[in-house]
Amino acid sequence: TINEETVELLQPYFSMEDYTLEHGKKVCGNVAGLLSWTQAMAIFYGINREVLPLKANLAKQEGYLKIANAELAKAQEALDEKQAELDKVQAKFDAAMKEKMDLLNDAETCRRKMQAASALIDGLSGEKVRWTQQSKEFKSRINRLVGDVLLCTGFLSYCGPFNQNFRNILLKDLWEAEMRAHKIPFSENLNLISMLVDQPTISEWNLQGLPGDDLSIQNGIIVTKATRYPLLVDPQTQGKSWIKKKEEENELQVSSV
Repeated sequence: TINEETVELLQPYFSMEDYTLEHGKKVCGNVAGLLSWTQAMAIFYGINREVLPLKANLAKQEGYLKIANAELAKAQEALDEKQAELDKVQAKFDAAMKEKMDLLNDAETCRRKMQAASALIDGLSGEKVRWTQQSKEFKSRINRLVGDVLLCTGFLSYCGPFNQNFRNILLKDLWEAEMRAHKIPFSENLNLISMLVDQPTISEWNLQGLPGDDLSIQNGIIVTKATRYPLLVDPQTQGKSWIKKKEEENELQVSSV
């Protein structure tokens, strides 16, 4: 109930020299308390006059804050919904990007395969002439195969006991002449070694101690491919060493009977 007029009416009293707490205590304790209370109420009025607008403004701002918080809650709810939608869209996007990368990788793999295939086709196209020639050669070799096999079997069956010169006489001078006389096709200058054994086998024999000359290799062919047991006349013991090394893994037992 204190107003500005009341405070103005109190000002003359406040300006008096004896209107103090010390003088009031000299008169009476209750008077001192009343005096102190009037001064406090006047000060309270001055302070409260500034605080009341602030309180009103605080209440007003709290109302605004409440409205803003409600709007914020709605906005947050909408944001959560949009975030959920964004997460779904992001998941679809990530899946689409993964599929895209898989397709790109597949396309790159396919491109490399196509390049390799194209290079292979280009390389094989250059082999067409050689293959055509080889095809013709195969037909010719098939036609000559009977005579070539006849010469090889004759060599395996009958040439073992003879030296290189007599073997050449049998093959070139006698047997080939008989083949021509009977019109049996065969390969001119037939290489019996390449016909009867491959190069890796020859290399293996050499590592086992067989000499690398044609006569020794022919003897190795006769020993390994002839159906009859071979008898080696071997003054240098090269054949003996080779056979022992060759059959070592098969637990060859050597006797001196």
